[in-house]
Amino acid sequence: MPMTAETLESVLREKRRFGPPAGFAEQANLPPEAHGPLAAKADADPDAFWRDLAQRHLHWRTPFQEVLDESDPPFFRWFTGGRLNVAENCLDVHLGTAARHKAALVWEGEDGEVRTLTYAQLHREVCRFANVLRDLGVRAGDRVMVYLPMVPEVAVTMLACARIGAVHSVVFAGFSSSSLAERLADTQAKVLVTADGGYRNGRVVPLKDHADVALERAGDAVEHVVLLRRTGRNVPMRQGRDRDWSLLMQEASADCPAEPFDAEHPLYILYTSGSTGKPKGIVHSSGGYLLWAKLTCLWVFDLKPEDVYWCTADVGWVTGHTYVVYGPLAAGATVLMYEGAPMHPEPDRLWAIVERHGVNVFYTAPTAIRASMRAGDDWPRRHDLSTLRLLGTVGEPINPEAWMWYHERIGTGRCPIVDTWWQTETGGIMMSPLPGVHATKPGSCIGPLPGIRPDIVDEHGDTVEDPEKGGYLVLKRPWPSMLRTLWGNDERYVQQYWSRFGKTTYLAGDTAHRDEDGGYWILGRFDDVLNVSGHRLGTMEIESALVSHPRVAEAAVVGRPHEVKGEAVCAFVVLRGGTEGDGALETELREHVGEAIGPIAKPDDIRFTPALPKTRSGKIMRRLLRAIAREEDIEQDISTLENEDVVKALRG
Repeated sequence: MPMTAETLESVLREKRRFGPPAGFAEQANLPPEAHGPLAAKADADPDAFWRDLAQRHLHWRTPFQEVLDESDPPFFRWFTGGRLNVAENCLDVHLGTAARHKAALVWEGEDGEVRTLTYAQLHREVCRFANVLRDLGVRAGDRVMVYLPMVPEVAVTMLACARIGAVHSVVFAGFSSSSLAERLADTQAKVLVTADGGYRNGRVVPLKDHADVALERAGDAVEHVVLLRRTGRNVPMRQGRDRDWSLLMQEASADCPAEPFDAEHPLYILYTSGSTGKPKGIVHSSGGYLLWAKLTCLWVFDLKPEDVYWCTADVGWVTGHTYVVYGPLAAGATVLMYEGAPMHPEPDRLWAIVERHGVNVFYTAPTAIRASMRAGDDWPRRHDLSTLRLLGTVGEPINPEAWMWYHERIGTGRCPIVDTWWQTETGGIMMSPLPGVHATKPGSCIGPLPGIRPDIVDEHGDTVEDPEKGGYLVLKRPWPSMLRTLWGNDERYVQQYWSRFGKTTYLAGDTAHRDEDGGYWILGRFDDVLNVSGHRLGTMEIESALVSHPRVAEAAVVGRPHEVKGEAVCAFVVLRGGTEGDGALETELREHVGEAIGPIAKPDDIRFTPALPKTRSGKIMRRLLRAIAREEDIEQDISTLENEDVVKALRG
C-alpha cells in the first residue's frame, strides 16, 4: 500500500479544526438535530431509512415493492418493481412550480459567450432531442455515445437519452480517437453525438476529426453521427451518416412524454481506468443512482432554491454526471457550466466567473486549488467572492496546505469546506463533512454520510482499530447508487470489487486511516492506477501506448508526487535494438501517448534505460521504480532481482 511513515505522521499531526460558521447550522438542509436521528435510523432499520427517502424525494410512476434485493450478491437490486423516469425527475417535476422560469443552466464559453436555459426551456430542448434520437431509430436500451465539449447540449443529450431509456456513454472530450474507438466498439453504440470542436486554452480541439478516425476503427455499429456546430470549423460530413444538430432540432417536435422505466434500468455507462489495462465500463442504474445524487446535493452542498451552484468538473467524468447534471437538476438548482480551461486566459478565470455569476456553492478539484495557489494570492484578490457560502473538493485527497489556502483566500475563513470522498463506482459522495453538522479538518473527509458503512481493514479483512495504522478502505453495506456491473463483463465486476473480502464487502482500492476522533483520511491507491489532476489513468494503458511506438521495446509507468496535479506520470522506457534515446524522441513519445489516450496521459518524465528491474520470474518490480521516480531510498529487498545492476543504472 502506498503509505509511508512520513505520510501518516504528517496526517496525524494535523490538529486544526473548524466548526460550522455561525448561523449555518440553523438554516442547513440537514441540521445537527436532524442528523443524529437520521443516522440512527439508517443503522437500526436500513430498509425503512431508504424507503422513506426514496418515496419522499423521487417521483415514481409505479411504486416499488422491495427496497433491496440481496438474493444474489454482489448483484444487488434496489427499489424492485418501481418505475420512474430520470429526466422527468430532473425537469418535469419542476414545471408546475416557481422553478419553471428559473435558470436551470447558466453556461459560459471559454470565448466569453453566455447562454441561459430556464427549466422550461431545457425541458423543451430535451424533448426535441429525444424525438431526434427516436427518429434516428434509437430505442430503450440502445447505446448513445457522447463526445462533446462542456456546452449545454451535452446535458440536453444525456437527459434526452434518459427520457427515452437509451443508455448514454460520455467520453471526455480530451480523450483521443483511440480511446473513443475502443468505447464505441465495446458499447456497440448506435448513435454518436459530437461537435466540430470545442475551445480549450485558447485553441480549438478538433473533435469531429478525432471522431472520424475513431469511427473508421470501431466497426460499423454506429448508424448515425449528430454534429453540433460549436466553432464554425469546416468539417467533412459523410452523406447518409452525419446529420446536423440544428437542422434536426428545427424539425423535431417539443412534445415527448417521459417513459417510465424500471428502477434498475441502466442509465449510463462510464469508462474508468483499471490496473489490468482495458478500461472498465461502469454501469449505473436509474432509481438508486438518482436518489443518492439528489440527496447528496441537498445534504453535502446544502443547495437552496436561490443558490447558483458551480461544479467545475467536465461531464466526461462521473463528477460531471452526478454533480453537474443529475443531482443538482433533480434538486431544482441553478447550475453553472463553463466550457474552457480554469487558468485561461489568466489565472483568475475561476474567480472572475464566481464574481460575474454570483456563485454561492463552488465544487472543484485539489488540482485547480493548487494551481491557483501557485499563481499567487493577487489573482483571487481582484474579485469579489463574497457570494460564496460553501466550498467543496473532489477527485483526490487534498493536502492540508492547499485546504488552508482555499479556506482563507477563497472562503475568507467563513465558508465550510466539504472534502468529499467517492468514486466513479459509488455514483455519489460516500464520505464528507456535513456543513451544518461537523467540524472540518484540513485534509480529512471526516466520515460516512447516513446510510453508508465504510471500514478500514487489514489484509485478513479485520477492522484496523489503531489510529496510527492504515489499511484497506471497504464498504460493508450496499448503497443505492452503487455500480451494478461492468458492461459486458460480470466476471470482472465480481473479481475487481468483491473477491478479496467476500461478495458483500466492496473493495474501494484506496488506503485510509482513522484518527483518534474517528475521522477518515484517504492516503492513496494501492493498485496501479494514477490520479492525475483528479483523473484516474491506468498505468497499463499508458504502457501499452508507449510500446505501440515502433522504437519502444518495453515500458513501465509509475507515479510520483506533483505539487499541482497530485501525481505526475513517470515512464521508464527500453528502446528496441539497444539504441539510446534523446530529447527529440522523448517529445515524440509524449505526443504519441497523447494521441493514443489523450493529453492528460502524457508522461511528465520519460527515462530511457537499457533494462527494467525484474524478478527472476519476469515481473517488473514497480515498487523499485516508484522509489527511484520519487528519489527515495530503496528499502525493499532486491535479492529477487534478475540483475541488480539495473537498479544502479537507473539511479545513475
